[in-house]
Amino acid sequence: MTLSDTEAQARTLGGYDDASRLRQVHDRDWVLDRVTGEPGVLVDLGSGIGQLLEAALERFPSLRSAVGLERSAHRIAEATARLRPYGARVALHPADLTAPAPLPYRADVVTMTSVLHWLYPVEHRVLAWVRDHLAPGGSFLLTTYHPARDAHGLGGEDDLVRAALTGLGIPPEAVPELLDDRGVLPIATRTRPADELGELLAGFFTVEEWWEREAVVTVRDAAQYEHFHAATFGDYYASVLDPALHADFYRAVGRVAEERQRTLGRVSAMPVRLWRLTARTGGGA
Repeated sequence: MTLSDTEAQARTLGGYDDASRLRQVHDRDWVLDRVTGEPGVLVDLGSGIGQLLEAALERFPSLRSAVGLERSAHRIAEATARLRPYGARVALHPADLTAPAPLPYRADVVTMTSVLHWLYPVEHRVLAWVRDHLAPGGSFLLTTYHPARDAHGLGGEDDLVRAALTGLGIPPEAVPELLDDRGVLPIATRTRPADELGELLAGFFTVEEWWEREAVVTVRDAAQYEHFHAATFGDYYASVLDPALHADFYRAVGRVAEERQRTLGRVSAMPVRLWRLTARTGGGA
């Protein structure tokens, strides 16, 4: 079977430079605007293709080390090419953030943008890692999305997926069971409510400040969102279907997004919170 371009993209999480313009670029600037002083070491968790690291290196000449931890080998390769002009100021490490290995860095700033939900329900592991890798006085800048969710724990991207699966002939009431049977946990379930997350964070950090805004995603056409979904979620949702239906699924997601844009003026909108955290003294959870 010949893969469609979108299927191939989903397998490698490729094309994120373009896809991130729908959402992640806004987080990047929002986070870096809140870096204070003259940081010497910045660590970005889930560093992807290195966009935040590149922006940080340009903003902060004081950075002697910009460190990225990323699981995807394809994204690390793309980040390596992007960040090559910065030479020894950059270090990229393959890492599974559900069980990150210790590294010889103490960071003035640690960043994580729209990644924490992928680590559910073992977020405490990376939170402990961050606490232990912050330099005295260092800060952890974290963004978390908080979509409304229904009784089945679906919301945000899950809603588009449910509509796409319905368009492929699966009754909407059957979607929660299908996801459960295939071991696909809805993203809105992975994303803890802000109050619950605050309690978890308090086991490791002092919450110095937080800010919240509405993240609105708009799209020019179905194809753009099809590729955004593939670059962001890969085959996470598509895996509930037979591989022969994957290309149809991505196209269906794009059509749902385009219809939402036409009727609502947007694809989605949800609260996103930016936390400024400092390590608690005397250990943690």
